[in-house]
Amino acid sequence: MNKLTLSLASILLATLSSGSAFALDEKSVAAVNGKNITQEQYKNLLKQVTAKSPKGQQGSVNRQLILDELINREVLLQESKKLKLHKDKKVLAVLKQQKDNLLIQTVISRSPAAKEISEKEMKDVYDKQIGSADPKEFKARHILVKSEDEAKKLIKELNDGANFEEMAKKESTGPSGKNGGDLGWFSSAQMVPAFSQATAKLKKGTHSQKPVKTRFGFHIIKLEDSRKRELPKFEAVKDQIRTLIQKKRIQDYIAKLRGKAKIEIK
Repeated sequence: MNKLTLSLASILLATLSSGSAFALDEKSVAAVNGKNITQEQYKNLLKQVTAKSPKGQQGSVNRQLILDELINREVLLQESKKLKLHKDKKVLAVLKQQKDNLLIQTVISRSPAAKEISEKEMKDVYDKQIGSADPKEFKARHILVKSEDEAKKLIKELNDGANFEEMAKKESTGPSGKNGGDLGWFSSAQMVPAFSQATAKLKKGTHSQKPVKTRFGFHIIKLEDSRKRELPKFEAVKDQIRTLIQKKRIQDYIAKLRGKAKIEIK
């Protein structure tokens, strides 16, 4: 028997000795302990990895790495079954939750809420929000106290020359008190209406002469400055508007389903 014959015989023997060789078929790319890894599994993982690759590098995905990953996953899955993890109560609970989440995501993706959002729809929302937006911003400080009488007492002290910043550090119950009541720059929409309206009426450098009541308590506000802000262009907030519309649609869809459901709360 010459060297070539010996070589072929060795290859044949190695092949016949391999457990995975018997399991492979024309639709498989590998086998682990007799369990086939199909071409479909390979193509699906390759597609996922390629989609996540940087632009221009999709064609350079290492095919051997894909195959190794599939083999690694199968080895681990088989080990999990040996350990009977597929019967573990905690694992089953997590799997149920993941299944429920997938079903919820799927029903939403197939609902009217998933309908494509048009450019006009986004532009209408933009025009409505920007059209009603106050282009003015304010820079102010405030002192927050619990009672109206306390606020009136502090206003009198401020009128008599007390330092607003120092008083805020000492008397304010709000989180900005430690910073002298400094609220930084804000728009009217960022504050509760009563606070914004009172701030807008003040002149630069003056403080409110009457306590301003909100759900947080009683405020004394000092306006330090104001300015006009540049409103964002449509293209800059387009994605945010799309997300806003999408969330609104989903909320409306869920509300409609709740309206049809019989809900009992204990």
